[in-house]
Amino acid sequence: MPPSWVVPEDQSRSERSEMTSFIDGLTLRHNIELPSNVSSMQKPFMRIPYTGPLPPPVIIPRSANTPSGAIHALQTFLSAPNSPRLQTPPRDGNRQTVLLTGAGMSVASGLADYRGTTGTYTLNPTYRPIYYNEFISNHEARKRYWARSFLGWTNLYKARPNNAHWAVRDLGEMGVLRSVITQNVDSFHPIAHPLLSTLELHGYLRSLICITCHTLLPRQTFQSSLSALNPAWAAFLAEILASGALSTENPDERRKKGLKTNPDGDVDLPNAPYTTFRYPACPACLAHPPVLKDGSQSRVEVDTDGAWAARSTAGILKPAVVMFGESIAGEVKAAAEEAVDSASRMLVVGSSLATLSALRLVKRAKERRMPIGVLNIGGVRGEEAFFAGVGGGNRGEESVRCSERADVVLPELVRRMGGVRRGGM
Repeated sequence: MPPSWVVPEDQSRSERSEMTSFIDGLTLRHNIELPSNVSSMQKPFMRIPYTGPLPPPVIIPRSANTPSGAIHALQTFLSAPNSPRLQTPPRDGNRQTVLLTGAGMSVASGLADYRGTTGTYTLNPTYRPIYYNEFISNHEARKRYWARSFLGWTNLYKARPNNAHWAVRDLGEMGVLRSVITQNVDSFHPIAHPLLSTLELHGYLRSLICITCHTLLPRQTFQSSLSALNPAWAAFLAEILASGALSTENPDERRKKGLKTNPDGDVDLPNAPYTTFRYPACPACLAHPPVLKDGSQSRVEVDTDGAWAARSTAGILKPAVVMFGESIAGEVKAAAEEAVDSASRMLVVGSSLATLSALRLVKRAKERRMPIGVLNIGGVRGEEAFFAGVGGGNRGEESVRCSERADVVLPELVRRMGGVRRGGM
């Protein structure tokens, strides 16, 4: 074992033993050499409730089968007057487009999609995301979740919006877009266009929330606490970062090293001693243990280093995202429906609509007889119903279906619509 991988002396004896054995096994069995050429361990934190196959897209109009044709069709779609079939036209009579985005928007930022040739579910179809109830009720499940999240967080923290996000900003400033609903939890939309109304349907990873007192905590602050509580894991992560392991996006290289990356931004290291991982308690609950819903006084206990203890009845922190099996807050659901109802057309970008929460919004738009456009590589759930009855003479006014990269198409769309491509800031 390379000297720099020595487990810190302040780690417990059992943890030091398990972590040392794990590192030895990883380096020997998977031929990992440090500091050179360690494979990437990164993915965005997302959930996938539907994993069945999707049919290939039917391009609409047929001329939209090239990047140039797709841009022209999208320009026609976004510039067309309001449909006379629209159930409830916007009050001001103007064209109002609501944008619904998914993981495909962030691929060019170095994050993963799910159904592309190198997508997470394509490479790891047996992956099962952690469920909300499992996270809430199982201490060992939380250890595993936070250990993997600890290793995967750095990549997401360093990632930035790409040209597709900046193009959305430009389209907003041009008055083409009214609002954005995003399924993504990477915060790229509010970073790129803070002045354009954005609803984060599935929450965001930039914060944690206490399930008892609902106090918010910055994710980067939490990362520092995890490092302090888990020095062996922190040393492991430091070696990976120093080696440049996070600089490669080659999934084949990652698999050769015995590493699996998953939809919710974590890193799966086979046979890792997850049970040794520790995480902090909610600082607010620790300082002032709250009264529980049943009227009883909660108990929040920590070990000598400040790690949450299993005897506690409160103080559990979770990511401020909607986990698989968790319901979207009523006010968020209402805001998403209002964003759809206030628009005259909907454009879906980078989403296969695998989550029901997103699918139902497009169904709502269809019920209101809104023109629907989709820019997504690969199939989209339910799209045959969205485009049923589209006339043969449609050039993009009624509907658009393209299968192109958002970071290529959207910036050029801005230019063709008379905007100035400014890029990132």
